[in-house]
Amino acid sequence: MHITRNRPDTQRGPSAHFNGTVWLDEIAAPEPPSRLRMFSVHFAPGGHTSWHTHPHGQVLHVTEGEGLVQRRGGPVETIRAGDTVWIEPDEWHWHGASPRTFMTHLAVVEAAADGSTIHWHTDARVAEYPAS
Repeated sequence: MHITRNRPDTQRGPSAHFNGTVWLDEIAAPEPPSRLRMFSVHFAPGGHTSWHTHPHGQVLHVTEGEGLVQRRGGPVETIRAGDTVWIEPDEWHWHGASPRTFMTHLAVVEAAADGSTIHWHTDARVAEYPAS
Protein backbone atom coordinates (compact mmCIF):
# COMPACT_ATOMS: atom_id res chain seq x y z
CA MET A 1 0.00 0.00 0.00
CA HIS A 2 1.12 3.54 -0.70
CA ILE A 3 -0.59 6.71 0.54
CA THR A 4 0.17 9.84 -1.46
CA ARG A 5 0.22 12.82 0.87
CA ASN A 6 1.72 15.39 -1.49
CA ARG A 7 0.77 15.61 -5.14
CA PRO A 8 2.31 17.67 -7.92
CA ASP A 9 1.07 21.24 -8.23
CA THR A 10 -2.10 21.91 -10.21
CA GLN A 11 -1.24 22.43 -13.88
CA ARG A 12 -3.01 24.62 -16.42
CA GLY A 13 -4.35 22.64 -19.40
CA PRO A 14 -2.15 23.55 -22.40
CA SER A 15 -3.89 25.78 -24.96
CA ALA A 16 -2.81 23.46 -27.77
CA HIS A 17 -5.23 20.83 -26.41
CA PHE A 18 -7.76 22.76 -24.29
CA ASN A 19 -10.06 25.64 -25.14
CA GLY A 20 -10.83 28.05 -22.31
CA THR A 21 -9.67 27.67 -18.73
CA VAL A 22 -8.90 24.12 -17.63
CA TRP A 23 -6.86 22.92 -14.63
CA LEU A 24 -5.46 19.41 -14.04
CA ASP A 25 -4.58 17.67 -10.78
CA GLU A 26 -2.75 14.36 -10.99
CA ILE A 27 -4.42 12.08 -8.45
CA ALA A 28 -2.66 8.76 -9.08
CA ALA A 29 0.27 7.50 -11.13
CA PRO A 30 1.43 4.32 -9.37
CA GLU A 31 4.80 2.72 -10.03
CA PRO A 32 5.03 -0.10 -12.60
CA PRO A 33 3.78 -2.67 -13.21
CA SER A 34 0.61 -0.56 -12.79
CA ARG A 35 -0.24 1.64 -15.77
CA LEU A 36 -3.18 3.38 -14.07
CA ARG A 37 -3.38 7.16 -14.27
CA MET A 38 -6.04 9.32 -12.63
CA PHE A 39 -6.63 13.07 -12.86
CA SER A 40 -9.13 15.53 -11.47
CA VAL A 41 -9.90 17.96 -14.28
CA HIS A 42 -11.53 21.33 -13.54
CA PHE A 43 -13.23 23.14 -16.44
CA ALA A 44 -14.42 26.75 -16.23
CA PRO A 45 -17.63 27.52 -18.16
CA GLY A 46 -16.95 26.91 -21.85
CA GLY A 47 -13.66 25.08 -21.20
CA HIS A 48 -13.22 21.82 -23.11
CA THR A 49 -10.72 19.46 -24.69
CA SER A 50 -9.92 19.12 -28.36
CA TRP A 51 -10.71 15.87 -30.17
CA HIS A 52 -8.59 13.03 -28.80
CA THR A 53 -8.41 9.27 -28.16
CA HIS A 54 -7.01 6.98 -25.47
CA PRO A 55 -5.27 3.69 -26.37
CA HIS A 56 -7.08 1.72 -23.64
CA GLY A 57 -10.20 3.88 -23.27
CA GLN A 58 -11.13 6.28 -20.51
CA VAL A 59 -13.55 6.52 -17.60
CA LEU A 60 -14.92 9.96 -16.71
CA HIS A 61 -16.81 10.44 -13.45
CA VAL A 62 -18.39 13.88 -12.98
CA THR A 63 -17.97 15.12 -9.41
CA GLU A 64 -19.32 18.66 -9.75
CA GLY A 65 -21.32 20.76 -12.16
CA GLU A 66 -22.59 20.11 -15.65
CA GLY A 67 -20.61 19.28 -18.75
CA LEU A 68 -20.74 18.02 -22.30
CA VAL A 69 -19.23 15.01 -24.02
CA GLN A 70 -19.36 13.86 -27.64
CA ARG A 71 -17.98 10.93 -29.57
CA ARG A 72 -17.24 11.37 -33.27
CA GLY A 73 -20.46 11.06 -35.25
CA GLY A 74 -22.65 11.11 -32.14
CA PRO A 75 -24.77 13.78 -30.47
CA VAL A 76 -23.43 16.20 -27.87
CA GLU A 77 -24.50 14.68 -24.53
CA THR A 78 -25.04 16.54 -21.24
CA ILE A 79 -23.31 15.02 -18.20
CA ARG A 80 -23.89 15.99 -14.58
CA ALA A 81 -22.47 15.31 -11.12
CA GLY A 82 -22.76 11.58 -10.44
CA ASP A 83 -22.65 10.53 -14.11
CA THR A 84 -19.97 8.12 -15.30
CA VAL A 85 -18.90 7.87 -18.95
CA TRP A 86 -16.97 4.96 -20.52
CA ILE A 87 -15.10 5.96 -23.67
CA GLU A 88 -13.98 3.02 -25.81
CA PRO A 89 -10.31 2.50 -26.73
CA ASP A 90 -9.33 4.72 -29.68
CA GLU A 91 -12.79 6.37 -29.77
CA TRP A 92 -12.51 9.99 -30.96
CA HIS A 93 -14.19 12.29 -28.42
CA TRP A 94 -14.08 15.60 -26.58
CA HIS A 95 -15.48 16.72 -23.22
CA GLY A 96 -15.70 19.78 -21.01
CA ALA A 97 -17.93 22.18 -19.12
CA SER A 98 -21.20 23.46 -20.48
CA PRO A 99 -21.12 27.06 -21.74
CA ARG A 100 -22.56 28.49 -18.50
CA THR A 101 -21.39 26.18 -15.69
CA PHE A 102 -18.23 24.83 -14.14
CA MET A 103 -17.58 21.08 -14.30
CA THR A 104 -15.08 18.81 -12.57
CA HIS A 105 -14.54 15.16 -13.42
CA LEU A 106 -12.19 12.38 -12.50
CA ALA A 107 -10.46 10.93 -15.55
CA VAL A 108 -9.05 7.40 -15.31
CA VAL A 109 -6.90 5.85 -18.03
CA GLU A 110 -4.46 2.98 -18.51
CA ALA A 111 -1.18 3.91 -20.16
CA ALA A 112 -0.05 2.00 -23.23
CA ALA A 113 3.17 -0.04 -23.10
CA ASP A 114 5.09 3.04 -24.34
CA GLY A 115 3.65 5.13 -21.48
CA SER A 116 1.25 7.17 -23.63
CA THR A 117 -2.27 7.77 -22.33
CA ILE A 118 -3.70 10.13 -24.94
CA HIS A 119 -3.42 10.99 -28.62
CA TRP A 120 -4.49 14.53 -29.58
CA HIS A 121 -5.99 14.76 -33.06
CA THR A 122 -6.88 18.40 -33.67
CA ASP A 123 -6.34 21.78 -32.10
CA ALA A 124 -8.52 22.97 -29.24
CA ARG A 125 -11.31 24.37 -31.41
CA VAL A 126 -14.23 21.96 -31.51
CA ALA A 127 -16.75 23.03 -34.16
CA GLU A 128 -19.49 21.00 -32.46
CA TYR A 129 -19.19 22.85 -29.12
CA PRO A 130 -22.46 24.76 -28.60
CA ALA A 131 -22.51 28.54 -28.59
CA SER A 132 -23.17 30.10 -25.19
